Amino acid sequence: MHWRAVGHAYTDRKMAGKRAALKAIDWLAFAERVPPNQRAMFNNLKTRSDAIGAKLSSLPEKPVTIDWSFYKTNVARAGMVAEFESKFSALTIPEPKDTATAAINTQEAEANKAAVAYVEASKARIGQYEKELEKFQNMIPFDQMTIDDLNDTFPETKLDKEKHPYWPHKPIAEL
Repeated sequence: MHWRAVGHAYTDRKMAGKRAALKAIDWLAFAERVPPNQRAMFNNLKTRSDAIGAKLSSLPEKPVTIDWSFYKTNVARAGMVAEFESKFSALTIPEPKDTATAAINTQEAEANKAAVAYVEASKARIGQYEKELEKFQNMIPFDQMTIDDLNDTFPETKLDKEKHPYWPHKPIAEL
């Protein structure tokens, strides 16, 4: 086994140990929010995510230990295995710093605030629309209304003949 391949396997297994810290994705809730025209993209994302998760779960938590004594007895060149062993033990693989989680959490909090504000505004609009609907349900049918009934029900239709004595009895700007 080549020492670089061992180092690569080491990083893969080290990353596999971190899998418990990842957030679980609620795929059912996610699927409910996907529009029909993006369903194929969603399915591809889920398939890819499941494949990566399966690969990560197949890796062991701890990397395979290297039997340096075996290589020391079987490698003909003296000092080569000791050099590899010292380099391998000195090898540290830096993990990337998490720079996006704070921004994502802030954005999520702002989105939640906006959603709550939208829900409250929607409830207020629903109240107004229910009052308007009640007005329409309780009004006299149009075919039975007089002009006075129309002006009482819809004040915006009333013509001001005193202020605008000539037809159409409205300011020209409103026409």
